[in-house]
Amino acid sequence: MNASNIQEKIKKHRNKLGISQDRLSKLADVAYNMIIKIESGANTNPTIDTLTKIAKALGVSVDDLLK
Repeated sequence: MNASNIQEKIKKHRNKLGISQDRLSKLADVAYNMIIKIESGANTNPTIDTLTKIAKALGVSVDDLLK
């Protein structure tokens, strides 16, 4: 699993939807600072539960974020 890939894909999908990190955190029911840590690369190993919530909020599959 390539962490920089995950952070780039989350950011890309989020920007495509035109939503802020704060909005994504609310939609995904994930802590705002967790979104920041994942996108900045500070958290390189988010749990599958967190990734699932983020993927659902972005309207993509977890697979889309991982590949």
